[in-house]
Amino acid sequence: MTRCQSVALALLCFGLAPIALAQPAAAPEPEPEPSAAPSIESASEAPDQAAPPSATPAVTPPAVQPPPPGFKPTGTRPEPSVDEVREAIQAAMQPEAEEPQGLPLEELRVFAEVFGRIKSDYVEQVDDRELLASAIRGMLGGLDPHSAYLDPEQYEDLQVGTTGEFGGLGIEVGMEDGFVKVIAPIDDTPAQRAGIQAGDLIVRIDDKPVKGMSLSDAVELMRGKPGSHIELTLMRDGESKPLSIKLERAVIKVASVKQRLLEPGFGYLRIANFQARTTDDLLDAVKTLKGENGGPLKGVVLDLRNNPGGVLNTAVGVSDAFLEQGLIVYTEGRLDDAKLEFRAGPDDVLEGAPLVVLVNGGSASASEIVAGALQDQRRALIMGNETFGKGSVQTIIPVDERTALKLTTARYYTPAGRSIQALGIVPDIILERGSLTLASDSDVAPIKEANLVRHLEDENGEAGESPENQSKDQSIRGSDEDAGENDKPLAAEDYQLSEALNVLKGLVILGQAPAVIESSRSAAQPGDQAETAPTGEPLH
Repeated sequence: MTRCQSVALALLCFGLAPIALAQPAAAPEPEPEPSAAPSIESASEAPDQAAPPSATPAVTPPAVQPPPPGFKPTGTRPEPSVDEVREAIQAAMQPEAEEPQGLPLEELRVFAEVFGRIKSDYVEQVDDRELLASAIRGMLGGLDPHSAYLDPEQYEDLQVGTTGEFGGLGIEVGMEDGFVKVIAPIDDTPAQRAGIQAGDLIVRIDDKPVKGMSLSDAVELMRGKPGSHIELTLMRDGESKPLSIKLERAVIKVASVKQRLLEPGFGYLRIANFQARTTDDLLDAVKTLKGENGGPLKGVVLDLRNNPGGVLNTAVGVSDAFLEQGLIVYTEGRLDDAKLEFRAGPDDVLEGAPLVVLVNGGSASASEIVAGALQDQRRALIMGNETFGKGSVQTIIPVDERTALKLTTARYYTPAGRSIQALGIVPDIILERGSLTLASDSDVAPIKEANLVRHLEDENGEAGESPENQSKDQSIRGSDEDAGENDKPLAAEDYQLSEALNVLKGLVILGQAPAVIESSRSAAQPGDQAETAPTGEPLH
């Protein structure tokens, strides 16, 4: 039904003839009967000329105008008002609701035209398969920075990467403003040893500019034979000029979990990324720490700094290791399969001991799932800097045995309903990145009460510790035993870790488990329904 026909139907419903509306051409009207007298208007207009045979007969007054064919008056409906007529016309003129459409034929025609032009006019011969693969990459690349088409080599690299061994420089990267952005360097890799930092922008790879290059092409350039060399040109916040860094490629073997005792009773767990076996490695690491400590731990620092993420199920497993119940994370997507909830089971691997989690701008994806779950469940105190803010889930969808799609299929939300996408996790306590320079030791020991002549002895008769012994109370806490730096205090080695340890000690001394510091967090988003416990209530 055309729009004009819709308007006509609206008028008919109100008992009005659709006058002056455009209608399809109708059959010629019959000539007037010979006995019909001409109207006064037609006679006066042409007194000396006879009316042509095709002349339209005069319009009769509206009161006696015959109704249109098919019109059946009800005889009971009152005359419609002007407002009713106007509303009926406006309703009829509204566009009809769009029905679900198939493929856009016009756009497909344009695609075929461009494809044909490239085939016929491009300066070099291009293979059809290569053109179609590029079109698929562009289609996925236009969605978001994380969706991609994986060719056979990339698909294999992804499968190898989640198992913990691959070749390259050891950096997790993404795209930003046409440049390759470092999300995080991986521990004990050429990139980490060369001083590459999270947030660095790679603008050149050897002599090739990165601008305009796809992420997969940039990654391909950075990979190579172990032992070969590569030069990266970086832009870094706070630096006025680009930095040039030379690296030697190596086979990257990622140890997902590391552990050590910072002090008797206080453990340190470092998760570099989330691989398929990370949860099992974490449980083994905790068991090792308990063995070295000779019993249960008083508290643990969990280090997720510069952890670019990894497998979603592994992030759930790591969170579950420290929780006894409650929601860990849930995902929302268009498909029913993308709407999932993950909940914690019984048994806290630390048996309720206080937990402090360190994060920074390089903590992304799965790291944020863990930090968000432990923060919302009030199980851990989060310290460090605001995280990366990747709150989407990518699903690997095999196309065939050799290729696959990495497609964003859902967003994930913390137990309190917070979306991390482009926002990140805000720590409970902000710790700026920096280093601590220790004051040089003085050759003269400070004077204390025990050094004064005729000082009073302790009333219990116990001799106090001599100043000489007090000056030697630096232990190996915080030292890197593998590097042999036993004389280096933890504060000089890693300032943020030292502060986390101090907070952990304070929680143990006060007999409190971590509580969320509301003033340091952003205001709760509307709809947050997570229950909160009073400050100081044990969180196990």
